[in-house]
This record gives sequence, structure tokens and C-alpha cells, in this order.
Amino acid sequence: MARCHVCFRHCEIKEGTLGFCGGRTAENGVVKPFNYGKITSLALDPIEKKPLARFFPGSRILSVGSFGCNLRCPFCQNHDISWSEAAEQYAKTAETVSPRELTEIALKTRDRGNIGIAFTYNEPLIGYEYVRDTAMLAQKENLKTVLVTNGTAEISVLDELSPYIDAMNIDLKGFTDDYYRRVLGGDLGQVTAFIEEAVKRCHVELTTLIVPGENDSEEEMRELSSWVSQFRNPDGGSVPLHISRFFPRFHMTDRAATDVGRVYRLAEIARENLPYVYTGNC
Repeated sequence: MARCHVCFRHCEIKEGTLGFCGGRTAENGVVKPFNYGKITSLALDPIEKKPLARFFPGSRILSVGSFGCNLRCPFCQNHDISWSEAAEQYAKTAETVSPRELTEIALKTRDRGNIGIAFTYNEPLIGYEYVRDTAMLAQKENLKTVLVTNGTAEISVLDELSPYIDAMNIDLKGFTDDYYRRVLGGDLGQVTAFIEEAVKRCHVELTTLIVPGENDSEEEMRELSSWVSQFRNPDGGSVPLHISRFFPRFHMTDRAATDVGRVYRLAEIARENLPYVYTGNC
């Protein structure tokens, strides 16, 4: 058995098996990234799609994903690659791309407005070693590196990555312990601790998906936005908050999409505390 140190689960992984996330395994008594360099998704996206509203707006970024995730969001739009049931399938079929090869792909798309590499689609922190190794090379080539993450990781993982990361969009999926535990299978405390440290090290923006009947109260948004308001990015600016509309997906098709008016109302409430609030999927 080998114990994983990435997130609050601290999985004890038997030799040759996978941890809860489906992206980490044990080999010779050492936990290693099972999904290292195994790429399932690659696209050149507008930076605003990450979403990042105040980090090189108008630019594009090479977005890359692997497989596996340490949460179990029942509405996940990328469940085919993020839920661990897909891990062994993608381990066989995903293209293996070395950090150097990915950096070269990013360099070749500079003439199309690309500023760097964004690790997204699945949860990049469960394979942080690949992110680190690629970001180190990208930094030498003056490419920007972005993380789109659920923030469910120990600070030790952030310590390894942060010297090479320029920006993050972190999901703050709600602001109650119950929602994180019962619906997402996560840990709110670990996410808030991660955010609190991340804002000291790079540009951070946050995203909250509003799920009807779960995290859509005005009281919760007031508490969430008030908490966010205490932080400043390294340039001194307030941390932007993206409030997104839910659509029925995957295991959560039993409720309607979030009312657009509700999203706008929650954005108004967030603006009582924050200068940069954006709505998405409306």
C-alpha cells in the first residue's frame, strides 16, 4: 500500500491499482500519476472560455485535458473523461504527449493568438507532475500557464506548481460543507484553504455554478462573495467571480436549468461585495 498526498482523501493505493480519482496508481510502493502525458482533449480556445475575464483578454490559449477527477459532481459536463470509470479505457486509447511535445505544439500556435497552455477539462491537479514538468518548459519559452481546477488539493501540491503557474480559475462550487460533502463528494475546507494560498501566488478568478435547490440562495451568495472580497490578486486587484447557469447533465437531469433571472439576481448580490462579477451560460 502507498498513500497518496494530493487531496483530502489520502487514498491508500494497492500496487497496480488506482486511487479514487482514477488518475493515480502505486508502483513499487510509490504513488505515481497514472495519467501522465495521456491526453484526451486538445483545443485552442478563447481565454474567456476558461473562464478568465481579466487575464490577457482577447487572447487564445491551448487547452489540454487528461482523465480522472477527485470529485463526483453529478452534473459534470465532462464526465466521460473525469469520472474514474473511464480511466483504464483512456489509459489504452489516449495519445501520450511529452511535456516537450506539448510545449512545441503551443509554440506552433502562437501565430494564431496563443499565449500558452491551459490545463483543464478533467482535474489537472491529480496529475500535477505533468502540469509541473510542462509548465517549467513553457515558462522558459515565455508561454503562460493556466490551471482550471476544483482546488481540491493539499498546499504541498500548490507549492510545487505555483512557481510556474500564471493564472488559475478555481471552482468555488458552493459555500456550505453539506453541499460539498453530500452532492460533490468534496471538502469545502480544503478548497477555501487552496484559494487563500493561490491568490498570493498568481492571478486567480473563481467560478460558482448555480444549481437550483442546492446553492442558489441569496444568503449563501452574500456569504460567499463577502468571503471572496477579503482577497487580492498579486497585482492588488479584487478576485473576479464568475456566476454560471446550470443545465441538466449526467446524473442530475431531474431538475430544470437555473432561471436566468436567478443568476442575474445572485450576480447583483455578489456585486455588493465585489467589483468584478460575471455571468455565464445565460
